[in-house]
Amino acid sequence: MGDKYKNEKGVYFDVHTDKRGNDHIDVYDNDPREDHESIHIKFDSRTGSGTIVDTTDGTKETTDIKCFLTTACMRHQQVSFDDECEELNTLRWFRDVFVSDEDIKHYYEVAPQIVLAIEKSANSDKIYNYIYKNVVKTCVNAIKYEDYDFAYSRYKCSILALEECFLKSTKDNNMVKCLRSNTNSWYVFFS
Repeated sequence: MGDKYKNEKGVYFDVHTDKRGNDHIDVYDNDPREDHESIHIKFDSRTGSGTIVDTTDGTKETTDIKCFLTTACMRHQQVSFDDECEELNTLRWFRDVFVSDEDIKHYYEVAPQIVLAIEKSANSDKIYNYIYKNVVKTCVNAIKYEDYDFAYSRYKCSILALEECFLKSTKDNNMVKCLRSNTNSWYVFFS
């Protein structure tokens, strides 16, 4: 059994590790023994996989946390988020079939940090729209046409560029230069 907490606003937290080694964080808007809304986060630190189950709006929504950046873009693009949308399913399949373990590990390390940095940006709408159009949608289309080398290169170069922009840059936050591909130069400025 894990640690249980209740904060001053009556929100309950349950933090524990199950017998398979998965870490869990459960958040309830009131006593979980009563009618409640909740968010359940399950994470396997060995594989970087996990899910978030959200019931806070009265429905049950499950999100695969391995597609951090694409999930963030899709949440931004869709009025009603669908974790089984074409973009997420296509990129998950592509990741599982074509992406190297080394690149997946690197992505799991940096993508959550990139998403947090974008969320803090005053221009997050513009950034997510750009990433969706020029990375997510572009890669999905390339995968549909079986241009796997292009899709791999575009996504990998974009992650490296986003990492450089949002995690290593000390430049003025009002002007972010990012998304430079090694194969064809393209830039976008958000101001």
